[in-house]
Amino acid sequence: MSKHAQSIDSQILKRIRQKGMGYVFTPADFLDLGPRNAIDLALSRSARAGTIRKLARGLYDYPRQDPRLGLLSAGTDDIANALKDRESSRIQAAGAHAANVLGLSDQVPVRAVFLTDGRSRKVQLGRRQIVLKHTTPKQMATAGRISGTVIQALRWLGKRHVNDRTIAALRRRLSDTDKQQLRDDVRYAPAWVADIMRSVAQPPRF
Repeated sequence: MSKHAQSIDSQILKRIRQKGMGYVFTPADFLDLGPRNAIDLALSRSARAGTIRKLARGLYDYPRQDPRLGLLSAGTDDIANALKDRESSRIQAAGAHAANVLGLSDQVPVRAVFLTDGRSRKVQLGRRQIVLKHTTPKQMATAGRISGTVIQALRWLGKRHVNDRTIAALRRRLSDTDKQQLRDDVRYAPAWVADIMRSVAQPPRF
């Protein structure tokens, strides 16, 4: 290996270690360090050495380790964010994944869906599938905010399945700042979802 290749390898590994275990990344995260083919080769060498783990084509992580369980699975949101950053797009958790994030569902979906203003794509990781689904600007108006996750979770649950227990669970889960965000963003939600958001965000009565 040439000195130049060694230098790129060491710079990449230094950045990965600075990010910490659990970091999920793509070759695009290192293009400031050298040409794409050199980055690809460096990541391939590190993956073969076992320093990093290849999750899928063009997708890697610096895996977390548990003393008993060994290497842990990469986080669903970490994977989606790595895919998002590759295209400089935005994402928003949707469906069962959004409900699970908020504690409204115990179901950990094997197919985690994220809405995006970038291109649609799927990544298969064993039994897990991460789906980025292109959607309209209106659907992305609250992307990256707690209100976006609440809207998508409630839409997935459906009006008939949202009750006082759902509202109470959200009130416990969300901070005062989160609730203010709901009040600010009710205009982006369907009418019935907006009503639930107002109920969740209303100040306690004494």
